[in-house]
Amino acid sequence: MQSAKPTSQLVDKAGSTLKNFNAWLESYGETSWDHQSYYAGPVGSFAKGLYYRNKLLGTMAVAPMVFSEAFFPPARWMFHRRMRMPIADAHYAMGYAFLYEATGNKSYFEKAVHFLDVLQKTRCPAFKEYCWGYPFDWVTRNGVISTDTPLITTTPYVFEAFLQAHQLQPREEWRNILDSIIRHATTDIKDFKFSETANTCSYTPYDKGGVVNASAYRSFLLASAGKFFGREDLLQIAGRNANFVLESQNADGSWPYAKDGVRDFVDHFHTCFVMKALAKIHALTGELRILSALQRGVDYYLGNLFGEDGMPRPFSKAPRLTVYKCELYDCAECINLCLLLRNHLPQLENTLETVVAGILENWVKSDGSFRSRRLIFGWDNVPMHRWAQSQMFRSLAFYASAQRQKENPREVLPATRAFNVGLQSSEYVRNLRPD
Repeated sequence: MQSAKPTSQLVDKAGSTLKNFNAWLESYGETSWDHQSYYAGPVGSFAKGLYYRNKLLGTMAVAPMVFSEAFFPPARWMFHRRMRMPIADAHYAMGYAFLYEATGNKSYFEKAVHFLDVLQKTRCPAFKEYCWGYPFDWVTRNGVISTDTPLITTTPYVFEAFLQAHQLQPREEWRNILDSIIRHATTDIKDFKFSETANTCSYTPYDKGGVVNASAYRSFLLASAGKFFGREDLLQIAGRNANFVLESQNADGSWPYAKDGVRDFVDHFHTCFVMKALAKIHALTGELRILSALQRGVDYYLGNLFGEDGMPRPFSKAPRLTVYKCELYDCAECINLCLLLRNHLPQLENTLETVVAGILENWVKSDGSFRSRRLIFGWDNVPMHRWAQSQMFRSLAFYASAQRQKENPREVLPATRAFNVGLQSSEYVRNLRPD
């Protein structure tokens, strides 16, 4: 395991890295290729669909794309175009808001507002309420999710971004958007009974649920909205979704991707998605059973989802051929999770410093952007905003902001983000309600 540098050095280096990344983003632009670029166009979409229908023929069809991803990632341009990704815009908005909080530089808040303005324009146009999805047809095991279909794994990030900005500088239009997102999450996204105490929610408005991280996302969104707006009905819905997540935890502390008897794999960033949602819910509610589940989850996480060098590895047991050793997305989510839980689970502090140091030393390119993947041979250096330039930017900005709060505990952060630096839920709730 690589040794981490002293925290003060890491914070300084993170600051300069964020400054350089900001310059790169201005130069590169706000669209990019994506992890799904190989399969977003007609050729890749057909090949991936065939793979799910017929493994033998499908394997031959996707083989050229898998080979390219492993040995020549820049070939993505041959399969699709650069896209604007709402989930990335939400992460950039939050990242710049964190930088504004950490530095007081108003230009960072202006950039956060810019991304929020973009998000207002890129909502799913066919829906009455504000919601967001992907700008491409997403081929999945269960069929094609069409362009601009709302995803409960995307919309909560936009909710967080607007909520964070609204707490910094309240605006009526942002409050109205938050209200609309809440209506979407409670009406367009559906509940399905899992047990006497738990409901699973749909991933989109059209499926039957079962994906664990989807219910975790919705539970946090509604728990946060319920606390902020003082709505018990939202807390009740959130509670049943949280119960589904807790009841889905395996005996070893891990969480499967879904409770459908098929997609039972355990991977790094979906594990982080689940645990960071639970961590935020715990900060909101103080429920000890959630902290207990998190303690068991972290034990599994640290024991099964890291390599010998202390950096995240993609799967505890890979369900398919994996052409990479380490993923930028995994590292970004690891940083998020460690920051959220380190006050309760101090064993995560060393993991946090190790991963931050590893990213700053080995994953930052000369142009200011981040490497995307460490492959079996070499690196994937194609910058992809969703996978995961924006997530890493937000994570390091969160790290800089959290370290400032840790070093200056008397400084008060916006109430909506109290859970992000591990404040006790009683303090959070006391300061949360609007005047």
